Amino acid sequence: MALYPYTLQPIALNLTEAEFQQAQYELFASASPSFGLSTLKTKEWAIMAVVAILAIAGLVFVTGYSTIIFWVMLAAVVIYLLIRTLGFKWYVKREFEKQVAGQEMPEEMRQMKLGVQKHGLVMAIPSNQPDTMKSNQTRGMQMRASSTQQAVIPWSAIKSWDETDDYIFMMFEMKGQQGSQIVPKRLKAQKFPIDTVRQHLEEVIPVRGLQPEKLQPPA
Repeated sequence: MALYPYTLQPIALNLTEAEFQQAQYELFASASPSFGLSTLKTKEWAIMAVVAILAIAGLVFVTGYSTIIFWVMLAAVVIYLLIRTLGFKWYVKREFEKQVAGQEMPEEMRQMKLGVQKHGLVMAIPSNQPDTMKSNQTRGMQMRASSTQQAVIPWSAIKSWDETDDYIFMMFEMKGQQGSQIVPKRLKAQKFPIDTVRQHLEEVIPVRGLQPEKLQPPA
């Protein structure tokens, strides 16, 4: 009896272009410096608190034009908070859009199906897609001929992986060929065993984080 649930048949990925872009953005954002209030250091909070207290005290005890400096101090605190949160978020989004400008989702991912077995991740593509089978995603794999062409990525072929709230990402290398795969966690609603995938990935690569440098250059 299997320790973890597996799939009886591969399940359609049904990845859209918008979802592909969203997955990349989540991965890019997770690898970028955080921009939430929780990431502010104690020293930053202390400095802002001192400035705010001095500004409020000045507004209470000082009158006339001299209060302008205290209003400026309060405004500076607010502006700094906006830059450290919304400003960083905007910057990360802009940098992401610059990096992926013109990049399109690989054609084979539109009709790909994924399955999970004890020996690896199963990738299936309709056999009437000869051109897509020549892509970098599947080149170097032995495809099983049938109504669908299948390949298996052994768990041992995974070189690095990561995950966000909505996706699991993995990079693999087989017979000198490199590839990557996105697994949307929404597939769990179709009884795709996301937890089993994570369990196997943790067994071969305990530490999360995509590391392209671990892939060997193609022969």
